[in-house]
Amino acid sequence: MACLAVTPVADMHQTLRITEIFYSLQGETRTAGLPTVFVRLTGCPLRCQYCDTAYAFSGGDMITLDDILERVASYKPRYVCVTGGEPLAQPNCIPLLQRLCDAGYEVSLETSGALDVSSVDPRVSKVLDLKTPGSAEVGRNRYENIVHLTPNDQVKFVICSREDYDWAVSKLIEYRLEKRAGEVLFSPSHKQVNARDLADWIVADNLPVRLQLQLHKILWNDEPGH
Repeated sequence: MACLAVTPVADMHQTLRITEIFYSLQGETRTAGLPTVFVRLTGCPLRCQYCDTAYAFSGGDMITLDDILERVASYKPRYVCVTGGEPLAQPNCIPLLQRLCDAGYEVSLETSGALDVSSVDPRVSKVLDLKTPGSAEVGRNRYENIVHLTPNDQVKFVICSREDYDWAVSKLIEYRLEKRAGEVLFSPSHKQVNARDLADWIVADNLPVRLQLQLHKILWNDEPGH
């Protein structure tokens, strides 16, 4: 009887659908301005009205974890950011994060906060995006994730209006987020809130948060690969 060649099940499972892998400056979070490799996973269950990466909702290429690690290593980076889309929508994101940490990189994960983060390697800095009412996805917030925050993590609010700001302040106080995470970031939604206005609100209320501006929009105006 002839033997048929089959792909081992383990090999089939060790893949991720990837939109792009590129090297640039980190535009956000506490490592803003540092050279970073970005691994952008394909797919997202949310549809935030301000999303600037809708091109990552579909398409992409199936790539093995070994090949992803090899491509990341080719840049000789110190920092690696796993982003999307929503990276945690693909189960193999979890082993990818672990392997990147094992390789010695400082790893961050940009997640919408709509999916369970409890299995994320504690060495990873989770950047948890709590969705404001102005995002059109506030109902997707998984508040159970807050108990999994550590001083290594960051919480981000994208502010679309003064009402969003007031809502974000209420969540900051309710969950004492500045005590749970290492950083709380308030970011103005591009072309919706003036950064100077947001800065003035933060100063007036003496908030324990960091104003975040998106360097990639300032430097490269959202050109692909940045």
